[in-house]
Amino acid sequence: MKLDTLDTLMTEELRDVYDAEKQITKALPKLAKAAHSPELKEALQEHLDVTKGQIARLEEIFGLLDEKPKSRPCAGMKGLLEEGSEILEETDKRASDENLMDAAIIAATQRVEHYEISAYGTLRTHAERLGNDRVAQLLEQTKEEEAEADRKLSEISKQILRNAHNGFEEEEDEEIEEEEESDRRMTAGNGRKRSGKQPASSGRSRRH
Repeated sequence: MKLDTLDTLMTEELRDVYDAEKQITKALPKLAKAAHSPELKEALQEHLDVTKGQIARLEEIFGLLDEKPKSRPCAGMKGLLEEGSEILEETDKRASDENLMDAAIIAATQRVEHYEISAYGTLRTHAERLGNDRVAQLLEQTKEEEAEADRKLSEISKQILRNAHNGFEEEEDEEIEEEEESDRRMTAGNGRKRSGKQPASSGRSRRH
């Protein structure tokens, strides 16, 4: 399609984000399955339901514009999801605890959220300039849902990082305790050796 007017530009951008949302509905169940935190699992499952509602809202918008709901392959979202998948694979191989995997999932998901916030904000502005207040309102509603999902993920991330930090401190404490116990055993062993030599020395002194 030739992008010669703001209307055609907006229609193509709607098709792009329509495809992006469909890609996300396929990715979210995999992310939820890989997550360990119950709060993160729940947030991802909830956002899957929200995303399905957003797809329906986009279809409503297409109807308001007298356009058929149609996707245009969204290369941007495809790249983000592929990058996130690669990070998760690498994290799974290296992870020493569950918090690291959850942190990676949140990082990948928030990149997606930021992409969507930007896309919907631009679309809302186009609708406002075209004087289509109802479409602008619907797009703003979706933008706010994406922003709320991003805020929720940030809160969960803080808790996960606190857990990871506490776990790291516990590991350090255990290592310190093990080192101290090892030092105590070594000191006690050296003490027994010195104690064992003392009677022999004393005996030689008496024979002399």
